[in-house]
Order: sequence, then structure tokens, then C-alpha cells
Amino acid sequence: MNSTIRLEPSGKEVDCRSGDTVLAALERSGFVMPNNCRAGACGECKTLVTDGDIDQGIVLDMALSPDERDEGYGLMCMAKPVSSVVSIEFGTDDAKPRLFPPKDRVSFAVTDILPRTPKIVEVRLRPLGENLRYWPGQYVMLGDERAGAPPRSYSIANAPRPDGELHLLIARVEDGATSGWVHDTLEVGDRVTVAGPYGTFVGDAATDTPVLCLASGSGLAPIMALTDAALRRGFPHPVTIVFSARGVEDEVDEGMFAFWTLKHRKFNSVITYTGDDAPAGAKHRGRIPVVLPGLFTDLSNHTIFIAGSPEFVDACRASVAELGADPDHVHVEGYYPQAPAESPPAHRLTG
Repeated sequence: MNSTIRLEPSGKEVDCRSGDTVLAALERSGFVMPNNCRAGACGECKTLVTDGDIDQGIVLDMALSPDERDEGYGLMCMAKPVSSVVSIEFGTDDAKPRLFPPKDRVSFAVTDILPRTPKIVEVRLRPLGENLRYWPGQYVMLGDERAGAPPRSYSIANAPRPDGELHLLIARVEDGATSGWVHDTLEVGDRVTVAGPYGTFVGDAATDTPVLCLASGSGLAPIMALTDAALRRGFPHPVTIVFSARGVEDEVDEGMFAFWTLKHRKFNSVITYTGDDAPAGAKHRGRIPVVLPGLFTDLSNHTIFIAGSPEFVDACRASVAELGADPDHVHVEGYYPQAPAESPPAHRLTG
């Protein structure tokens, strides 16, 4: 029996094939739901069923307690509808995902520090306790007050993983105490604490258009996380990243771009060079607003993500507007020095 999954409070509906789980039906329709184990063991996809009936299948009490079952919660990775309509609590009125409340002082171990450019390192962190739950595109606060490094915001550069590892792209900032601490003092094996997740640069989980991502410098971090998540779940539309670099030594993650290009037929990346150190035969030169009209003639049917310095974001936003982009489909993340953490609005938080 095919069923309908109704998402509350938006009222959006998703078809669920006979035998499919709720999670599988949501993913097939382009919605993103947190999940890790897909076997009823981790609890990441715990959701309130507000109407209708499901066959929960075999799940662990540690992931879904008896009290939670009595309250109407279910694990969507194992739940299969047994009524014609099943309503679940998912998203806000515009179907954006509910966000996770930020946590303070979450302990991590530094597992790797990798140079990406002369000014950017990638710091990899593994949780020493429970995984930090976040959505691709969000950021955390990292620092060490005792070392004279006040907490600063850094976007997570990877989609959520079962092991909870976080990748942060951290650029050295002139006279920046925290970025200097990361580049000069932090070592593999150190214990650090982070706070988060913060931010709302997550877009609409039901995006049904081609996606264009524009980034420069460490602004590539949230773009990488968003792209990683979309490609892993089989996003059906074209995804293009346009990255601005001064020269060859400022390229970031070009290896991952190459991998995604080979693995995913609908992924494409473009690097445009703004300085003199461009590779011989570089196809694109100049800042993104200059290059973009040669890549796209009409962006009215695209969802667009822009991340970088405030000046970069403003210039790119004006450029995509000139190419017909719908302002409601343009999402931006400007990197302001010493910006305070942006807590998600209360109506967007999970219970």
C-alpha cells in the first residue's frame, strides 16, 4: 500500500512507496532528515508522529525509549506507514529543517591539522563524547581564553558523519589572536572545546532547482558541507561551485572538486583567478561578478548560496540579481571579524 507522508506544520506531502521507510520517502523527495545508523540504533531521526500509524520495526531502547514511544515519537529510518496518511512534525512553515539548540563547551580532540593554502589550514576534530548535531552550512565557536584566543566562529566544512568528526577551514587573520593560536600553537592531540551549532545558512530542505554556490577563501567551508550533503543523498539537480582564488596556491579542496566531478554527473566546479599567479591556460580570470555572466545567462530558476567576506557577498549578490535570481532563493553567509554567535530563532529549534 502506498501512503502519503504529511509534513507539519507546512502541510507539504510526500509519496511513500509500499515497503519504504519514512526516511527513504523523504530523501527521495529531496528532504533532508538527520540520520546516522539507518538501523534504529542512534536516535538521530527521532520524530514526533502527529497522526496516522506506523510499523516501527525493531529499534533499540537507547535510541527510542518506551516513554518516547508512548508520547508518539518514532525513528523514521525504520518506521513504515501502515495507514494511508502519516503526519510527522518536520520543518517550519516554509519546510526548512528544525535546527538543533546550541551547546556550550563540547569536548573534541584535534586529530589533524592540514595546510590547505599559505593562509588556510584545515583542522579536524573528533568528539570525546556525544556527536554534535548540526545541519550542513552551520558553524561553531572555537577558541581558548586561557591561551589568549577568544572564541571565534568557523563554519563546518563537512556534512555530518557517523563518527562526528568536524572539519574547519581556518584562515590566518592579520593580528587575529584566535587564528594565530590555531596556526602557531594548536597541535594534533590537543583537547579543545567548541560551542554550537549556530547560524541559519542551511537553505530549504525541499530545494527543487539547480544550485549555484559562490565562495572565496575560507568561505568555501559551508559550501563544501552543503555540497557534500546534497551529493551524498543523490540530489537530482545540477550543482555548480564557482570559487575565486588569487592564484594556484590559493586553491582549496580542488582534489575533492575533481572527485565529485568524476563521481557525480551533475556536479561541476569552476575556479576563477584574480591574481597574476594563475595556471597557464586558465580558462577563467577575474572576480566572480565579472566571470558569472559568461557562465550563466539566466539564474531565475536557481537556488544560490554565497559565502565569503562581506564585500565578496555583496558583489556576488548584486551580480546574481542582475542575472534574474529570485532574492528569496539567495542565501548568504558573510564572514565578519569578531562577529558574535548567531543563535537560531526559537521557532526553528527542535524540541
